[in-house]
Amino acid sequence: MKLLVPPQSGSIAGQTASRNRYGQYVRTRAVPVNPNSVPQTVARARLGAQAAAYRTLTDAQRAGWDSLGLMMTRTDSLGQQYDLTGAQAYASVNSLNAAAGNAVVADAPALTTPGTLLTAVLTLTAAAMSVAYTATPLAAGVRLFSFCSPQRSAGRSYESDYRLIAVSAAAAASPANIYAAYLARLGVPVVGNRVFFQLQLYQAGFLGAALNLSQVVV
Repeated sequence: MKLLVPPQSGSIAGQTASRNRYGQYVRTRAVPVNPNSVPQTVARARLGAQAAAYRTLTDAQRAGWDSLGLMMTRTDSLGQQYDLTGAQAYASVNSLNAAAGNAVVADAPALTTPGTLLTAVLTLTAAAMSVAYTATPLAAGVRLFSFCSPQRSAGRSYESDYRLIAVSAAAAASPANIYAAYLARLGVPVVGNRVFFQLQLYQAGFLGAALNLSQVVV
């Protein structure tokens, strides 16, 4: 049900308030799905380990992460910006480091802005999925993080459910062949379905702005 009310987000009793491109709305609260998939279990274990590791840092190290967190901004479900706590900054940086296969760092790094791909061209069939990108090769220490959606109707134009499918080697040359990784995570692409892509560059624990695109499987 669409409403003209002050911005709200969250659940109370049996209702959940949120917003989409058309404005504020309220819907019946749904119980979150908890499939306990392998990627979900790995992510939870990783965050638990990082929380434990953060508690072992020195006061000086935590102060460094506090300072870094103040420079790392995010946007919430109501479109409002906020900065991170030191613990959140530590988890963000080291979650990305772990996903990239890089070492976890105890000292807060300098804030890094990896940038964005200049162009990306998709090849998407039932037997192939690759991304040809520029600039190529990537700069030293830079990796390509490829996030993809489950398969959707061809008429869909918006997506919010992205899964990390593949991470390239550092300084990798185009194209990125992510078919095998997508197949293992989300299944065989079906002709006529649409897949959404979110491509981001990683460097030293940070992601650059996303390049979003989608294509129908042919």
